[in-house]
Amino acid sequence: MSQNFKMIAKTLFGLEEVLEQELKQLGAMNIKRGVRMVEFTGDQGFMYKANMMLRTAIRILKPIYSFRARTEVDLYDGIYQYDWSKHLTHHDSLAVHGTIASQYFNHSQYVALKTKDAIVDQIRNKTGQRPDVDTKHPDLRISVHINDQNVDVSLDTSGEPLYKRGYRDKTNVAPINEVLAAGIILLSNWDQRSTFIDPMCGSGTIAIEAAMIGANIAPNINRPEFGFEKWPDYNNELFENIQASCLKKMREFDGKIISRDADGYTVEKAIENVKNANLTDFISVEKGDFFRDHQSASAFLMFNPPYDERISVDVEEFYKSIGDTLKQRYAGSTAWMITGNLEALKFVGLRPSRKIQLYNGKIEAKLVKYEMYKGTKKLHKVRAREEEK
Repeated sequence: MSQNFKMIAKTLFGLEEVLEQELKQLGAMNIKRGVRMVEFTGDQGFMYKANMMLRTAIRILKPIYSFRARTEVDLYDGIYQYDWSKHLTHHDSLAVHGTIASQYFNHSQYVALKTKDAIVDQIRNKTGQRPDVDTKHPDLRISVHINDQNVDVSLDTSGEPLYKRGYRDKTNVAPINEVLAAGIILLSNWDQRSTFIDPMCGSGTIAIEAAMIGANIAPNINRPEFGFEKWPDYNNELFENIQASCLKKMREFDGKIISRDADGYTVEKAIENVKNANLTDFISVEKGDFFRDHQSASAFLMFNPPYDERISVDVEEFYKSIGDTLKQRYAGSTAWMITGNLEALKFVGLRPSRKIQLYNGKIEAKLVKYEMYKGTKKLHKVRAREEEK
């Protein structure tokens, strides 16, 4: 029976609690939430499962050792003292990623370079040959995190970030990150029965993630490769068993998911991405203008409108039109909207019932919820009380 070990799931700011819940449901142990990360323990099989099934994790790290360093010599020596032959031969390639929050080290790329030098020197001194550096497709990805004097060295079990699901060949100008798309759906507590509409779908990411949640499809089931598949201790039989187990957990989903956009070319790209994800049975992709569409009674809307970062719009007019359209055409619906233009929200002219701070990459964003009552809010409360009696 394989041993348990500590792992760290990295995520986006604001999604830590969602990721913690995902890990609990998967059966992780010793869960500890932090900022942009959640620690947990599990065995090798759980490591495979976490990479395949977690919707809100960006990558899964496996810490291997820690030491203290205040200078570049300390850093080099600390890395050199570890036996890297356990993970790497001179035939293999490596890549190093550094993150720092320290008064002693200023540049993450320099930290990555010194780490790489120490590893390469150790293997060359032992074997006479050195491993290659390959930042695109390495055999081993190493993560070095320095917090003040504390240096934590981890192996990256995921390889490419886990938001690269493998379905999105075609993107629009400003696509939403797949992890963020899954996160906002899970934050919204969508009941999976209401008609789900993304009225400004772009590349179709939000609808695709919603369909995978609805049918309980592992988000990375179609992914071509994980980092751990190149490791010396990789167990293909165990991996295939985990994969088969994930497929068995899929469930029937009869809900209606609509992915809509006003731009015909964008719709074509979304159709292609839905096809890549094998979700054409679950998602209807259609051309339609949010501002002119007919009312969809009791729909659940979730969308990522342009916010003048990479797509040029008249922000005030555009966001005012969003508010007017929700009031006039979507009475009885619930609308969730994420935007990176925090000033734009005041032009919507509606009071959100919830506001959640997030980050879309490096851009601070807000996820807001608007409940579109039929009639006045006061009337809605009266009706709700009558229904309870």
